[in-house]
Amino acid sequence: MDTLKTLPQYLQHTARTLGNTRVAMRKKQFGIWREYTWQESYTRVRHLALGLMQLGLARGDKVCIIGDNDPEYFWAQLAIQACGGIAVGIFTDSAPPEIQYIVQHSDSILVFAKDQEQCDKMLEIRANLPAVRRVIYWEERGLWNYRDEWLLSFEALVALGRELDQHEPTRFEERVAQGQADDLAIFCYTSGTTGLPKGAMIAHHNLISGCLLYSQVDPRTPADEYLSFLPPAWITENVLGLAVHVINGMIVNFPEEPETVQENIREISPHALLFSSRLWESLVGMVQARIADTSWINRVLYKTFMPVGYRAADLRFGTGRVPLHWRLLNWLGELAIFAPLRDKLGLMRVKSAYSSGAALSPDVVRFFRALGVNIRNLYGSTEAMIHTLHIGSDVKFETVGMPPPGIQVQVAPDGEILVKSPTVFQGYYKNPEATASALTDGWFHTGDAGYLRADGHLIYLDRVKDLLELATGDKFSPQYIEGRLKFSPYVKDVMVVGGQARAFVTAVVNIDFANIGQWAEKKRLTYTTFVDLSQKSEVYDLIKQDVLRVNESLPPPARVKSFVLLHKEFDPDEGDLTRTRKLRRNVMEERYRDLIEAMYGGKDDVRVRASVKYRDGRTGVIETTVRVCNL
Repeated sequence: MDTLKTLPQYLQHTARTLGNTRVAMRKKQFGIWREYTWQESYTRVRHLALGLMQLGLARGDKVCIIGDNDPEYFWAQLAIQACGGIAVGIFTDSAPPEIQYIVQHSDSILVFAKDQEQCDKMLEIRANLPAVRRVIYWEERGLWNYRDEWLLSFEALVALGRELDQHEPTRFEERVAQGQADDLAIFCYTSGTTGLPKGAMIAHHNLISGCLLYSQVDPRTPADEYLSFLPPAWITENVLGLAVHVINGMIVNFPEEPETVQENIREISPHALLFSSRLWESLVGMVQARIADTSWINRVLYKTFMPVGYRAADLRFGTGRVPLHWRLLNWLGELAIFAPLRDKLGLMRVKSAYSSGAALSPDVVRFFRALGVNIRNLYGSTEAMIHTLHIGSDVKFETVGMPPPGIQVQVAPDGEILVKSPTVFQGYYKNPEATASALTDGWFHTGDAGYLRADGHLIYLDRVKDLLELATGDKFSPQYIEGRLKFSPYVKDVMVVGGQARAFVTAVVNIDFANIGQWAEKKRLTYTTFVDLSQKSEVYDLIKQDVLRVNESLPPPARVKSFVLLHKEFDPDEGDLTRTRKLRRNVMEERYRDLIEAMYGGKDDVRVRASVKYRDGRTGVIETTVRVCNL
């Protein structure tokens, strides 16, 4: 195994070991799970890679991929890397200008685009991409009547590769054998919270090291089922999804559609699951909302046994000992509510459930632990992958865990978290200045603030630049407060505001339209649109209860004194959020300046007028009066 230096070399080894005897991947299509053995998967990558060579892909060339979680995405990435090329992931909901920027900046010469929607985006910006030779699509629906030779089907590329394989049967093995550990494997673009995204250059040994270090504390086997749902353009899916798949042989399952993921999870009942913190938060909201709508007996069971689950989890992960009477009560809760809920969520067999992206609220961690779900915080970054995680039963709800063996974490005097490990990236593509400021003597400067406890656990606070200081001199973390507020089933998103000589903390809140809509129907509260519902006095009273609940757990200077319910959802297409759904605070504070100033000015309401961009490209204007709730 020590001779294996790249992901395609690991794929070759694993496919030879498991062959046609074990399933490598499954994809739900037309209601049926389609299985691919390791040999079938390897053959697909082989022919794709040879097809790319036919198109002239050379070592070091870059190829973009934009598409959902599909076997074709993984095959395309491995085929690019087998050729010695570099795969560049793009989020599927990226707008044409965002796609254009990444394709141009990465100097990509080919693009894999899943379907008609993505191909249409590429055709829209084609004139600005003279370096792109072909666009390869793998879902033909809607593209049958397209006659543009710039577009090439996935199957046609496979046919090109099969033809080359017949004439040069050793070509693929020879190219794969040339791969070295220091070869660049992917460009992973950062969120771009403060400016244009930067292309983090990740080598094969970075990805392999990330997988091997993770596997020391939470190993995966060829019998383990994994559901691939996080965007493949995200670094975490590259490490804990693709790399673990080819190195440890873990089975990867792909949902039929993003909308069917909950149903598909229940069918697969995976052993390992990786979701963003926002998805875990939405699952909590869904459970709480459905419990409110269920029968009275289920509501009684839930209210009776959830406190038992919380207490048992606190004891288990606190002192490590759960007294007999609590174990018995928890066993009853397991029969009555915990097991049925896990079954509904598809979490009956899950051994490792990870949360990645923004920090997960301790309340959400405690909720799933109370249900018996082994949920773990995972703290990392695009540039250095996994920094810390909860290991085994050493779980502290308020922390993001501790570094696994081989990863060093320290905190600089100014509170910034620094990381050194084999997973640290090679720098930013075409940006030596940013590289120099991020890397010092092998230490990656994360830009995050936190501190290490005596027990080795890391407390994550917020981005260093986002820690705010009030006019009183008190500092607070907006992200921590936001996480506590989002534990409510009625809050979808929130931006906490303060600092800049402001005397107190305020919040701009997004309601969860689905959950509050159900609540409104039960209360016989009539409404027409999102705007109408968000400004109902009854809804303000409902959210006020959650804000007051969170305030009780905060020190007085950090308590929210005023909030508004926004008349629209935060939208990445309008620049409110990044593609990984992180807040762009500087953009949003400017965009919602009138609302913010109204809260600090003690006003009762404010008239707003905002432009909205619809998915079909049209723009519109929302004009309404937004109420201000002063606490």
